[in-house]
Amino acid sequence: MRLTSWLFPLLFFAFAVAWGAPKKTDVQIDEQKTALKKLEADLAKKREELALLETEEKGVLNTISLLDQNLNRTRSYLSALSKNEDLLQDAVKQLAMDIDSLDTKIKDRKRAMKRRVRSLYVQGRSNDAEILYELLTKNGNPERQVYWVHHLLNRDREDVEMLRRLVAERTQKQHAQENHLAELTKLRNRKAVEERGLVAQMNGQERMLHSLKHDKAVQRMALKEFERNQKTMLALIKRLEVRRKREIEEAKRAEAARLAALKKKEKAAEKKREAEKKRLAETSKKPVVAVTPFKGPKCMPMEGPVISEYGLQEHPVLHIMTRNLGVEIRGKRGGRIRAAAAGTVAMVSEIDGRGPSVIIEHDGGIYTVYGHMKSIHVQEGKSVKKCEEIGEVGDIASLNGIKLYFQVSEGTQTVDPLQWLKQK
Repeated sequence: MRLTSWLFPLLFFAFAVAWGAPKKTDVQIDEQKTALKKLEADLAKKREELALLETEEKGVLNTISLLDQNLNRTRSYLSALSKNEDLLQDAVKQLAMDIDSLDTKIKDRKRAMKRRVRSLYVQGRSNDAEILYELLTKNGNPERQVYWVHHLLNRDREDVEMLRRLVAERTQKQHAQENHLAELTKLRNRKAVEERGLVAQMNGQERMLHSLKHDKAVQRMALKEFERNQKTMLALIKRLEVRRKREIEEAKRAEAARLAALKKKEKAAEKKREAEKKRLAETSKKPVVAVTPFKGPKCMPMEGPVISEYGLQEHPVLHIMTRNLGVEIRGKRGGRIRAAAAGTVAMVSEIDGRGPSVIIEHDGGIYTVYGHMKSIHVQEGKSVKKCEEIGEVGDIASLNGIKLYFQVSEGTQTVDPLQWLKQK
């Protein structure tokens, strides 16, 4: 009796743990399936864009950028397929072990029931009747006696019910195992197709880069497109600077109108003249915003090595001399991008050659540009603090993987971002 008091809770706990393990694996498999669907949708979209290049005249840089993006997404997709494959394999192995364990339990249960039937056939129910009589007539704890009488009367029925539950559980696990094996076969076939596709994409990119390196006509096209993108960037900064100066002029006119109104009030209110003069004197001391170097602390917009510096240099992919208006910082997918200094978001837009980008205006007509962003967390007109997160880095419009394009302009003139960051 003492053995039973602690054995039942222990068996229940072991059964709960064994039953909970497959459920956890099933949740992980479902989560991985959801992630795969998102990757498949993203991959299909990029492949449609790449297929469109075959029917339309697109730029060389755009083509190389899309090829590189497709390679990155295909590798991510293959990695996700491998994770899902491992989860399914683990689930199949666990189910096989569970089924073997259930087979042993069912076999033992059937053997015990055979012995019970043989015993009933030979002895009848007299043996149980004797035990019941002894329990009901001897002295002892009445509650324990009732418990054992109930146990003896229901033992056979419970044995049959337990066998049924074991058989039902085995059938359920076998069905789950078959489903996982079918999914595993489909997944491996899909993975094989994607691996062949990855090789084909790598070969296509290699041919494109080889053509760019040796074909002078393609090089001229790429250089022309690169310079056009640079001009687009400078034009954007110029437009923002024109807008800033216009706002300054409007602010001056508004201030002039306010001063005129104050002068009229002075004539009508002689007693307030001295106070108004003092206020006008303080107002006239306010400096007019001009293009001056930004003062104050700054922070690196993203952690990572600088892979392309400011100024004239050989392009790492085009292998031709180009003038870089900013710097490029190598990043990891999902890496955080931060505002280099406090300011106001002047523009959130898709920029040729830079992809999804953010331009922040700082005091003194300073502009910082953040390109190749995967996601943007700020809106135009909003203020940002130094080192505040503004988005995540990606590879859109990039020619060589995941990176951040970072540019600094003082007015309409670009400066070396690394030197600007060091200024106190």
